[in-house]
Amino acid sequence: MRLWSETKNNMLVDHRPWGTYEVLLDSDDCKVKRITVFENQRLSYQYHNKREEYWLIVKGEGVVVLNGDEISCKEGDQIHVPLKMKHRICNTGTHDLVFIEIQRGDYFGEDDIVRLEDDYQRS
Repeated sequence: MRLWSETKNNMLVDHRPWGTYEVLLDSDDCKVKRITVFENQRLSYQYHNKREEYWLIVKGEGVVVLNGDEISCKEGDQIHVPLKMKHRICNTGTHDLVFIEIQRGDYFGEDDIVRLEDDYQRS
C-alpha cells in the first residue's frame, strides 16, 4: 500500500488506498476537505474523540454506515456524523464518489481516527 501527498493548486492532496482528499481549509475552529472515494472502495469503519463531521455529497452514490445502520446517499445529500459516532462511507456507484467534509471540534489531526475495521489493515 503506497500513500503519498502532493500539492495541487496550493492545496495539500493526500493519496490513500481508497481515494484522495484535499484540504481546502485548515483553521483553529474547523477543517474542510474534498474527499474522493474510488469505485468499489470504502473508508475504514471509525470514530473520532475530538471532532464531529458534516458531509455534503457532491457527486456519485454510495452507502453511509452510522453506528451499524446503512443509509443510501447520492448527490445533494447531507450527513451529520456526531462526536464518537462510528461511521464509514462506501462508493457503490460506477464513478468516483465525491463529498465535502466539514470538521468541527477542538482537534483535527489524522491521529484522531480510531479504526474499528479497515480493508487495508491500517491501525
